[in-house]
Amino acid sequence: MFPFVGKPINAYEQVSIGTSVNEADPHQLILMLFEGASAALKTARFAMQEGNIPLKGGSISKAIDIIANGLGASLDENRGGDLALQLGALYEYMVSRLLWANLKNDLGALKEVETLLGEIHEAWRQIDPAQIQQPPES
Repeated sequence: MFPFVGKPINAYEQVSIGTSVNEADPHQLILMLFEGASAALKTARFAMQEGNIPLKGGSISKAIDIIANGLGASLDENRGGDLALQLGALYEYMVSRLLWANLKNDLGALKEVETLLGEIHEAWRQIDPAQIQQPPES
């Protein structure tokens, strides 16, 4: 009787997310990437436990994309030095563990990445954006 009930809600959520992204500072954007990856991993874990292979694969792929092309791409090795290099290597490790988890239905590997991502996410939450030094304008 009401075929479009879910669609306005989905559209509202997309506008809400888009507005949040447009208004976010770089620190908030990184936090949003962590939240998106964490949500995708939770969905993947649920799907893996339920045997829902398409949902598991799609959710792991989403997490990989966020980690590699969001978090990894945001690293600035010139300004971040060794820390940026180490985070980059850790993100690459997480991606390889997620590929393994997807291929072998390895719940332990998935949980390992969830834990690692959670620890880094918590560290980012502790950063006070007001204390971050901005690069000199050239």
